[in-house]
Amino acid sequence: MIGIVATLKVQDGKGPDFEAVFLELAAKVRANEPGNIFYQLTRSRAEVGTYKVLELYKHQDALAAHGASDHFKDLGRKMGAFLAGRPDVEYLDAVG
Repeated sequence: MIGIVATLKVQDGKGPDFEAVFLELAAKVRANEPGNIFYQLTRSRAEVGTYKVLELYKHQDALAAHGASDHFKDLGRKMGAFLAGRPDVEYLDAVG
């Protein structure tokens, strides 16, 4: 399994707009990506405007399918308008 933690910084005042688009994306991921195990947006309690996306995929092909999906490309562009910089993405390998 492959895990991802993506840290996203959102522009001041754009949190609700970002969250709405992300929640639409999450629904499409869950409905259309059988290789995705977990896909959750979280909001930092310590840093205003900072979100972390927690993701878990069955294998590399599932992760590749996620990145190539039309819903990810379309909604990712929409979310980009609310970001305050590039996402910081960490890839993780499951243990056990």
